[in-house]
Amino acid sequence: MKITIVGTGYVGLVTGACFSEVGIDVTCVDIDKKKIENLKKGIIPIYEPGLEKMVERNVEKGRLHFSTKLSESLEGVNVVFGAVGTPPDEDGSADLQYVLQVAKEVGEHMSDYILMVTKSTVPVGTAEKVRGAMKDALEKRGSKLNFDVASNPEFLKEGAAVDDFLKPDRIVVGIDSEEAKTLMERLYKPFTMNGHPVIFMDIVSSEMTKYTANSMLATKISFMNDIANLCEIVGADVNMVRKGIGSDRRIGQYFIYPGTGYGGSCFPKDVQALIRTSDGYGYSLDVLKAVENVNERQKSVLVAKAMKYFDQDLKGKTFALWGLSFKPQTDDMREAPSLVIIKKLLEQGAKVKAYDPVAMEEAERILGDKIEYVSDQYEALIDADGLFLVTEWPEFKFPNFNIMSKLMVNKVVFDGRNIYDVEEMAQNGWDYFGIGTKMK
Repeated sequence: MKITIVGTGYVGLVTGACFSEVGIDVTCVDIDKKKIENLKKGIIPIYEPGLEKMVERNVEKGRLHFSTKLSESLEGVNVVFGAVGTPPDEDGSADLQYVLQVAKEVGEHMSDYILMVTKSTVPVGTAEKVRGAMKDALEKRGSKLNFDVASNPEFLKEGAAVDDFLKPDRIVVGIDSEEAKTLMERLYKPFTMNGHPVIFMDIVSSEMTKYTANSMLATKISFMNDIANLCEIVGADVNMVRKGIGSDRRIGQYFIYPGTGYGGSCFPKDVQALIRTSDGYGYSLDVLKAVENVNERQKSVLVAKAMKYFDQDLKGKTFALWGLSFKPQTDDMREAPSLVIIKKLLEQGAKVKAYDPVAMEEAERILGDKIEYVSDQYEALIDADGLFLVTEWPEFKFPNFNIMSKLMVNKVVFDGRNIYDVEEMAQNGWDYFGIGTKMK
């Protein structure tokens, strides 16, 4: 079976590599010539555990190909995945120009039946716009070729995307024809043989499922961050509260860890897009608007703690920052809390020395020379007035506190992930500020 995937970003590349891993012949298309040339050499544009070796392996076996020309990548192909970006417009709604451009080009160059599958995260109603773009292109050619559209949203976690694709909780597919269903069943058969379910539904419900899932998870995060802030005020320990509610099977233990807010490519964008979609239909999603407001406020919590600790004066002080990516196991800094923290520290006249295991290049691309970049977590601590722990990379969980105390001016840690023990920090003479916790 041959398929084409348009877009070699996070979703497209993982999708292409994983389909090729189970024996499907895959061509990934992108207009970025440099990216395609690098991919042919085995150089991938993102950090994702296990992906680079998978790409190399399937390129060598002749199952995974890369091209800049969509028109030449449709021969013998019955399924095309659109996995291009849907960046937010100024009002937060999803920008569909790239999605519709792909549909238009497929309509212009297809020579046989095509199932056009939207893999990008798109708002309700996009499939009909895709159908319209393909229909218009075919009519301009005077062609009566048949085609179908489908929706197949991704549910990949950055840092675990390969495993998520190969061993999915579920595969959601929106279709409106038996031919489309048959093709998608055939395509996902290697995964369903291992017991992973494919849930077929109408296209609109499929489009809605993706936004709803991410919005629900974002809601849990913002809710717990709000509760954590209240815990500090009333004198409770959010870690105890979290354990107390997480044991309830109706709630569960996932996504109830307080922190500095959610970030990345999915939650912020998807929450905003669902809000804008709802507003467009004249209905206000007030819960989600509150989720978004809490999240933006939460990104400033650590700096507020530092301001209080240093008597509202951070000017001239130097802070170490551990972790730049929005979460571990990725170099993604889109909507990362670290960016807000850095911005606010700089606004207060402070200096920042930052370290992250994999996101240093991405940080420098975004921030330039506004901060100092160091090659080691302890180097960031030299003459630092305090430490901000922003991303819970494993190497930060058990640092040498004796070395830390010798390097730093003040023994103070602002922990945005609650990875250190409050009592242990106090016993060793550290001033420690977590989220929703208090010094004993």
